[in-house]
Amino acid sequence: MDFLADCRTRLAFDLVANTWNPVVLWALRHGPRRHGELRRTIGGISAKVLTETVRRLETDGLLDRSEDAYVLTPLGETLLEPIEGFGRWAAEHGDDVVAAQNRARPA
Repeated sequence: MDFLADCRTRLAFDLVANTWNPVVLWALRHGPRRHGELRRTIGGISAKVLTETVRRLETDGLLDRSEDAYVLTPLGETLLEPIEGFGRWAAEHGDDVVAAQNRARPA
């Protein structure tokens, strides 16, 4: 299968390629969180970037704002399994990637 610019597979890759999209979705896996709580849970994300990320995820239909808190939509919940798969892959192979990067750096 070719990954053309307008194909659905590329759309899915784009959703998880943004660093913060899967992090925010994963942080919401146990239920709704308010903006400040979500930011504290994630760590390392500015308020501005979190706001931009949740707006983008709302536009994509992956989360909703409910009573001043963010919550995954049923569509957003469908991404938790692939995100968990990426996490498993990273746990199993992350050290190998870091080792390869270190070997590629000039001495």
